[in-house]
Amino acid sequence: MANAASSSLLSAIGMSVPIIQAPMAGTSSPALAAAVSNSGGLGSLGVGAMTASKAREAIHAFRQLSNGPLNINLFVHRPAHADAAKEAAWIARLAPEFKRFGATPPSSLKEIYISFLDDDDMLAMLVAEKPRVVSFHFGLPRPEQLKALRDAGVFLMATATNVQEAKAIEAAGIDAVVAQGYEAGGHRGVFDPDAEDTRLGTFALTRLLVENVRIPVIAAGGIMDGAGIAAALELGAAAAQLGTAFVVADESLADAGYRKAMASDAAYATVMTRAVSGRPARSLGSLFTRLGATVMDADIPDYPTAYDAGKALNAAGRATGEAGYGAHWAGQGAPLARPMSAQALMQTLISEWRQATA
Repeated sequence: MANAASSSLLSAIGMSVPIIQAPMAGTSSPALAAAVSNSGGLGSLGVGAMTASKAREAIHAFRQLSNGPLNINLFVHRPAHADAAKEAAWIARLAPEFKRFGATPPSSLKEIYISFLDDDDMLAMLVAEKPRVVSFHFGLPRPEQLKALRDAGVFLMATATNVQEAKAIEAAGIDAVVAQGYEAGGHRGVFDPDAEDTRLGTFALTRLLVENVRIPVIAAGGIMDGAGIAAALELGAAAAQLGTAFVVADESLADAGYRKAMASDAAYATVMTRAVSGRPARSLGSLFTRLGATVMDADIPDYPTAYDAGKALNAAGRATGEAGYGAHWAGQGAPLARPMSAQALMQTLISEWRQATA
């Protein structure tokens, strides 16, 4: 049922089934991650938007619910380049949207998230707490950061969207690579958001990485059921990572507007946009993605500075009952999402996967 690479990865992490719940910062919860890990998979928490102290609280909350493995995911983006003129122009462009809701846009924008590259407190916390897995998105940490985590006995993973990124991950001594296909929801893991994106799909990318790196490959993007998991493993992946499938789980932090959008026709037309956060990310079609379609990428401030404006606009809309400016990240498989508890979803996925490989 599982290939040799899968058996090795599962043994190293302490999983019994090759299913990883994607970190999904802002949507994943300790209860969601715990339900996945308690079912034999790997639960994950995205802490890129948290301080070290908040991340520690989330880890402790998970451990109150599960003795299973936990993946802590970090953003390793290049710090934003401040550009007052571009930021002022972006605020001015969004001003009519704020006006619709009787709100005033922020007078200036700030870099709302610190990159792990500059977060010594987060590193110290992780070395002390020793989650079973730490994973990286948007790039690679400094060598000394990797060494500290490795010396603490942490299993390391990182996202790649092409062969070159995967080879850099392997060369850095990271234990496994997440092959993020263009179908995937949420932020693209590209190291350089301004470089040309080859837009490789999940299965093509998985095969390319299996053939070009020696570390385990985890397939991510568009996988929503047991048949998809089985197909990924058949192509040589050691496990499958599912995010959008868990967005509508009972334990997800997705709000009512997000869940309503997931159940609407918007799920059939996801869009890659920079407008929400400043980095390419796949979202359900929305008022924000339609606005973004009229804007050149070069006119949008850097991540996460642009996200400061995006979050303010979402708050203004939500105050009047408009959910169309939320960060409704979702992959191309969104219409296949099934609302239920995470435990029930895991049982369903495992049953489907076993049936597909029987």
